[in-house]
Amino acid sequence: MIINNSFKSLSMIAALLCSSCAIASKAPERPNILFILADDLGYADVGFNGSPDIKTPNLDKLASNGTVFTSAYTAHPFCGPSRAGLLTGRYPHKFGSQFNLPESDSSGGLGVPVEETYISDVLHNSGYFTGAIGKWHLGEMAEHHPNVRGFDEFYGFLNGGHQYFPEEFKASVKQWKAQGLEHAIPGYFRPLEHNGQDVDEKEYITDGLSREAVTFIEKAAKKKDQPFFLYLAYNAPHSPMQAKEEDMAMFPEIKDKKRKTYAGMVYAVDRGVKKIVESLKATGQFENTLIVFTSDNGGKLKFGANNYPLTAGKGSVHEGGYRAPMFFHWPNQVPANKKYTYPVSALDFFPTFAGLANAEIPTSKQLDGKNIWSKFLANESARKGETIFAMRHRLGYSDVSARKDNWKVIRTANGKWQLFDVDKDMAEKHDLSAKHPNIVRELVTSLSTWSWTHADPKWFHIHKEGYEWREKSMPRFHETFSLDK
Repeated sequence: MIINNSFKSLSMIAALLCSSCAIASKAPERPNILFILADDLGYADVGFNGSPDIKTPNLDKLASNGTVFTSAYTAHPFCGPSRAGLLTGRYPHKFGSQFNLPESDSSGGLGVPVEETYISDVLHNSGYFTGAIGKWHLGEMAEHHPNVRGFDEFYGFLNGGHQYFPEEFKASVKQWKAQGLEHAIPGYFRPLEHNGQDVDEKEYITDGLSREAVTFIEKAAKKKDQPFFLYLAYNAPHSPMQAKEEDMAMFPEIKDKKRKTYAGMVYAVDRGVKKIVESLKATGQFENTLIVFTSDNGGKLKFGANNYPLTAGKGSVHEGGYRAPMFFHWPNQVPANKKYTYPVSALDFFPTFAGLANAEIPTSKQLDGKNIWSKFLANESARKGETIFAMRHRLGYSDVSARKDNWKVIRTANGKWQLFDVDKDMAEKHDLSAKHPNIVRELVTSLSTWSWTHADPKWFHIHKEGYEWREKSMPRFHETFSLDK
């Protein structure tokens, strides 16, 4: 177990001052860390963020007994790059992961470079029992597998999504095999796996992932000398839009079919969280577990998500694309019934978790996130005067934005630069660029400087994107950061 020198020194001093070894003299116990990640969850699709129609009583209870983050940003407005940023603590643009992995068999054999250290590696090396459950989407080859990227346990699927009802995807697999097309079975239909071995999942996928989370927690309880880190990455409410009838029945007032299905999928996650919390309490681990809940990006509007009052949704660098619902919960450690309104980034999880774990981060590791814990507890801005960036490449240009304190500059679809005071105008309705040209210039300059740290994409989601990238001589940053428009 790796423990930093300052922690060792404090422990030695305490032992010398108190020979009776009273509890008060001991250093604080390292917390278990339960990180729950929803997939494509809308900003307004949980009760604690004001959902008018979707019930999430179990998440809401945790949120009300913890702190809700109102300005939490993901590293990218798409699934794969967002997860790469979250686990590495670095912008995915810096190591060529700006696009979702290829939409081909085994993601084309590609994945997040193995040179990138994950937070799971750091926590595992510091003595944590580590687990990943659910969606991976960071590479499917042996060298990219969760079990060699710092996770003791993995249960789930390696690609970007999955069918939810086993009886349906198994029937499709049976038909493909009958036609001799076993090797052509899409990832969304393949069997789930546990530590590299196929398993016969029999439950609705969200329920199966919740079950496995409970199993991991029970296993962790037996490891008395090890705290745990569990990365529970639900694929709900990501497409395909498939919900259980009994979950949709919880929302009789919702008449729109897409919205009702979406609501049922979110409710299944909430039901699972209830079982997980019950397991933490039953095993005596609840009091020393930091629970973090958030989404990988904004909700997808065409599938029934609601990002109100934010503009746009998944894939956008407007607030609705990468500003996510989030809370922290940890009894007697995280303030209860509070809101933290200052901007934070998913890149901050890496150094914050490492700090709480007294874990040693390799000296060669470059981070874009920062440890926000002390500022968070003091209810002060952890990123005062610092900038959070977002970029999504499109056909022949890039959508970009940068937020610094209350100011956000944004340019999309080859349009002009706009400036918003997102503390007062989170819906981005009132462009203030004409009133504050110097702020626009400062933020655009910071975006331009940031872009010089980018690597060329190592892959594209589909071949057409790669063709268009070369045809349009992308990334064309000399045009992106021009202030002439």
